[in-house]
Amino acid sequence: MTETVTVAGPADLVDGPSSPPVLDVVVPVYNEETDLGVCVRRLHEYLGGGFPFPARITIADNASTDATPAVAELLAAELDEVRVVRLDAKGRGRALRTVWQESDAQVVAYMDVDLSTDLNALLPLIAPLVSGHSDLAIGTRLGPGSRVVRGPKREFISRCYNLLLKASLRARFSDAQCGFKAMRTEVARKLLPLVEDGEWFFDTELLVIAERAGLRIHEVPVDWIDDPDSRVDLVDTARKDLRGIWRLGRALTTGSLPLAELRSAVGREPLVAGVPPGMVGQLIRFALVGVGSTLAYALLYVLLQPLAGAQVANFAALLITAVANTAANRAFTFGVRGQAGLAAHHVQGLLIFGFGLLVTSGSLFALHHWAPWAAVHLELLVLVVANLIATLMRFVGLRWVFRAAAHPEPLTAEVAR
Repeated sequence: MTETVTVAGPADLVDGPSSPPVLDVVVPVYNEETDLGVCVRRLHEYLGGGFPFPARITIADNASTDATPAVAELLAAELDEVRVVRLDAKGRGRALRTVWQESDAQVVAYMDVDLSTDLNALLPLIAPLVSGHSDLAIGTRLGPGSRVVRGPKREFISRCYNLLLKASLRARFSDAQCGFKAMRTEVARKLLPLVEDGEWFFDTELLVIAERAGLRIHEVPVDWIDDPDSRVDLVDTARKDLRGIWRLGRALTTGSLPLAELRSAVGREPLVAGVPPGMVGQLIRFALVGVGSTLAYALLYVLLQPLAGAQVANFAALLITAVANTAANRAFTFGVRGQAGLAAHHVQGLLIFGFGLLVTSGSLFALHHWAPWAAVHLELLVLVVANLIATLMRFVGLRWVFRAAAHPEPLTAEVAR
């Protein structure tokens, strides 16, 4: 979508400041002629009253139809380090994407025009970003230490939405929609092209992608007072959010988002070479798949052994479970999805199956050589032990098969907006 952007304000004149600010605070607005002046003056006074970093305020006007553009121009003319960016299309996410990607500040942030969040949380929000410790920072109304004043309806909706995110997208951050967020600008330029939504789901999509890519998200408990004059259409927003959750979940499932490339581009690579992020969770998932495969193998062997004999039953049971095991570990354990490399992965998985077959068949051969009288239950016990050895080698082998995830290509994905 082509957008027309007009920038005005002292910070954008030819003879403007010689060095960019550390912080660029964006205030997205749509038809806010009444509240805009109070908000910007209060924020400007706070930033100029001992705030330790040079800061700029950017009013991002989302195609307002009232006197908001005129009020914004007057504020930019009156106050230092206040500028106006006007867009010809509505959408908070669209406005933030436009300003953040073009900002020359070290850190970009935004807050709602109603200033529901206490400004004393601004420094704790951006400090870990300025230091480089974190990639994103968010205010949370739902975390320990937060103090919130709002009605039961909005409290219920907010908590239900965040629970839905945890259940559907495995989100670990506590509050997706608090209008108080910041990000390192260099991270924003790499992350924002992957965020498709331009409206209210923008925040959620941004955080989920960042979290899945292993970026560090810092949460700040805030004091927050609900704005009783909020004009958000809850029904329409809920509908779009559900649609966004479905779209984003599908993208994560199919592997269409280049998360490994983003992690590499931002510099959140593993601390130890060869050990991917989330190693503990990876081992747990591999173990769960292994338990299921072992049970399936044992069942197939018991069913096939009386009909085909020990060696044939072992081969057939191991082959069937090996194919299923490779597919399950590919998607569930190592997070590799989509059709790219699928055939090669299964061929390599079958090669690993060959090693497992060698171990288990060799164990059977040794058992029958030393104990030809062995019953099926003893055979099964020997095969389970052999399979444990083969499983350890399978994990190492599959790590090698899916090694491409640890060595991504340069980030080249483009998202149509």
